[in-house]
Formats: sequence, structure tokens, C-alpha cells
Amino acid sequence: MSGTLHEPRRVAVLAGGRSSEHDVSLSSAAAVRDGLLAGGHSVEWIEIDRDGTWRREGEVLAVTPGHGLHGVDVVFPVLHGPFGEDGSVQGLLESLDVPYVGAGVAASAVCMDKVLFKDLMASLRLPQVDYVAITAEDMQADPAAALERAASVGLPAFVKPAHLGSSVGIVKVTAGQDMPDALSVAFSHDGLAIVEAMASGLEVECGVLGLAAAEQNGSGARALASEPGEIVFSGEFYDYEAKYSQGGMQLLIPARISSAARARVQELAVRAFHAVGCEGLARVDFFVDGESVLLNELNTMPGFTPTSVYAKLLEATGVAYPELVDRLCTLALERHAAGRARRH
Repeated sequence: MSGTLHEPRRVAVLAGGRSSEHDVSLSSAAAVRDGLLAGGHSVEWIEIDRDGTWRREGEVLAVTPGHGLHGVDVVFPVLHGPFGEDGSVQGLLESLDVPYVGAGVAASAVCMDKVLFKDLMASLRLPQVDYVAITAEDMQADPAAALERAASVGLPAFVKPAHLGSSVGIVKVTAGQDMPDALSVAFSHDGLAIVEAMASGLEVECGVLGLAAAEQNGSGARALASEPGEIVFSGEFYDYEAKYSQGGMQLLIPARISSAARARVQELAVRAFHAVGCEGLARVDFFVDGESVLLNELNTMPGFTPTSVYAKLLEATGVAYPELVDRLCTLALERHAAGRARRH
């Protein structure tokens, strides 16, 4: 892929946010800032406090709908989790009428909701593990019925808050009597929990990168799937500690899977990306057991340091980090221009 970067732009990098992934966002955003600077762009650093206050250079930042964001050309919202990756900030940026990197309002909301995402994938008959959704109200109204539904996926199972990332609040359940406590943990984070059957095989991840109009070359392809990578970890499952502790995980590129499974992973990654209406980028996670490939989740704003999985997958596919952040800004500007050309 071409390593040529575009003309210098003024980019606002949004960092922090209200979610439990605030610190992860700060690390990702700092890396994006450095990558943009390395590509010759200028950066406006805008940090969102844990209470939701936006600050620029320590001062509270006020915005006006329809007037952009502090005169920048494009916004890079490097925000993870609720109140940043769920469509809320994307909606604000739409109201400001400013180009921004990544998925729009609807796609962000769908992918942040694990149940809604899986329901959509199921409607398209894409392969997944068995799952059920349980609300806190379900448990309060009829605990026995809720636990019976949870048991229907079998054991071991994983219980997760439906709207969080970075493996926050996930509990592995190996005995039925532990299910109520696992659901309580999930409900401490979210009113909606998802119970998933445990999948066998390898955890494999694939990056997706949108293609600018000039790169499509009449092929009809609107996105590129990266070389799949395999996640190797020492614990029971790929939890928060494995993701963010030094030496907690190892990424193997290419993944130790067959050529047929590799092609299937890439095919499903792009299909899921388009099915939910994603734009710009995504990381799509799978379970691969021999030739069996099961779709797990889609992350619209994955961890974004140069050593994060998404960046490493794209680097292995020929897109270096400064080029990656530059290309994402180009895609954001193209989408914004296309939207302005339409009558609403």
C-alpha cells in the first residue's frame, strides 16, 4: 500500500471520556497524536474529563452546533466505551458539522450493544456462539426464569455487561450456582447482560480499514481486511489484565490457522463491517477451531497505540502507523463531503 501522506491537516484528538476505559483512551489518543505529528499534521488535544467536561489546554471548551470544533479540519475521537464509542459523541460531532474518524451514530450504537450486534449478525445467519440476553429487571421479576434462560447456553459460559469493552465486568461461569453472582457483577456495570456459551479453539482478530475512493479502482471493494492475528494468553480467558498488563498476551501474525480459515475470517470481518454500516476502521474478533470460524465481536474504536492489536495487524498488512492515522482522516473528510452533497 502507498506510504504517501496527504497535505498537512489540523486534527482534533479527543481523549479520555466518561467510561471506565478513560485511561486506555488517554494512551490510545497520545499514540494517535504522535502518529499525526509524525505525518506532518498539527494536533489540537481535547481531553474529556471523567465527568464529561471537555477541556482544551485545561480550559473548559464550549461548542456551537453547526460551527465545527475549534476550527479543525477533522476530529479523531479516540474514545473507548460508553459516552464515546456508543454514538453519543458521534451525534454531537454530526451536530457540529465537522468531519470525524470512524463509525457514525447508528453503527457505533449497534456495535457498542453486544446483544443488538449479535441479534443483527444472527438475522444475517453469520456464525456465532449461542447467547441469551438478560436484564436486571428480568432477575428482579422472576429470578428462576432468568437463570433457566442463562443455563440454556450450557457451561462453561461467559457473563458480560452488554455495553462495555476491554473485558470489563466479564465473569467465567463453570458451575450453575455461580451464575447469580456473575449476573450481579454484570448488572453492577449495566442493566443488560449477555450470557455466551464458551467457544473452543483460538482467539483470532482481524483489522478492517476502509478504502478511499481513489483506492477502490473499480473493484467494488470498499474495505480492506488485514492479515489475521492470533491472541495467546496465559490466563483462563482474554481478560482486562491480559489485555493491558505487560506480557499478559502475545499477538502472533499470521495466526496459526489454515488458508481456508484465514480467508473465512477476512470475509466475515468485511461482511460484518458493512452489515452494521461501519466506516473507517474496525477490529473484528473470532473463535477459530480447525475450519470452524465463529464471529465474536466488532470494535469500532479499538486500542490505538502502535503496539495495540489493530495497529500491528494493519502494519503486517503494509500500512505503517503514521499512514494509518492519515488515511483515516482522509476517509472522514470524504464521508463528510459526500454527506454535504446530499439533500436532507
